[in-house]
Amino acid sequence: MNEIRSVAIVGCGLMGTGIIEASAVAGLRTVGVKVTGGDAEAVKKRIAASLNKAVDKGKLGADQRDRALGLITITSDLEAIAGCDLVIETAAETLPAKHDLLRRIADAVSDDTVIASNTSSLRLSTLAEAVPHPSRFLGLHFFSPANVMKLVEIGSLATTATDVTARVRAFCLTLGKTPVELGDHPGYVVNRLLVPYILHAIETLEHGVAGPEAIDTAMKLGCGHPLGPLALADLIGLDVVFAMSRSLQEELRDSRYRCPPLLRRLVMAGSLGKKTGVGFYRYSGETPGPNPALFDFSRPSLPPVSVPAA
Repeated sequence: MNEIRSVAIVGCGLMGTGIIEASAVAGLRTVGVKVTGGDAEAVKKRIAASLNKAVDKGKLGADQRDRALGLITITSDLEAIAGCDLVIETAAETLPAKHDLLRRIADAVSDDTVIASNTSSLRLSTLAEAVPHPSRFLGLHFFSPANVMKLVEIGSLATTATDVTARVRAFCLTLGKTPVELGDHPGYVVNRLLVPYILHAIETLEHGVAGPEAIDTAMKLGCGHPLGPLALADLIGLDVVFAMSRSLQEELRDSRYRCPPLLRRLVMAGSLGKKTGVGFYRYSGETPGPNPALFDFSRPSLPPVSVPAA
């Protein structure tokens, strides 16, 4: 089994930069490819700021930070992925975007390069149609922030070579992650359970049962969750939650994944959570507070239901 010594991450958003950081800290040569417009150097500055924060918190030594930064190359040139042992795409969670990027990746690398999709909700067998020699293709689902979260879901297809799965499992262990191996099941385990939970929390807010802080506090203190569902949605990104809702609803035809109108309206307004500074909460102050515009996005609360006396 050939060890994975170099990795390319195509897409430098929140998820992509987290994987880049985790890979470089683990001592792997890491290429990050920015496929959208903007300054590629700004990506490395964000990663450096994250590494500096880890040093300040005592979670990383200064020498480890410097070594990791020296292993990272950020570029807008997709040809830079040639020669990497593993390429992970982190495009937007839509089939056309991922199909297009996977085709371009396959054209830029050799036939034995392992290609992985970080999809969280799309069917892998459909994505594999864009990859010649699909025996080297699989799903590799990290969780945000990827430089911190320990779980990685590995989704293998019937066509995925066993040695490819083994190499990727070893790669995850090198990163200090815990891999869970699954098949070609949209949403894997976590999002099949998590997405309906978040969507139901949004519906609970829509129906006027409680405000966002009350809903999140109830789930944190009542169920021992470290983060409430609405704050978690803001952290993930409301556009990402929206995309997962749509793709899982389409794939599984299950009403539990139906998108609440409030989520759709927030996304259409560009209120995407922490990354835009406002979602269910506003992040402009020292501590987050409920978004005062939520009422404008919400439908009127449902009237109380009369329960006849016993």
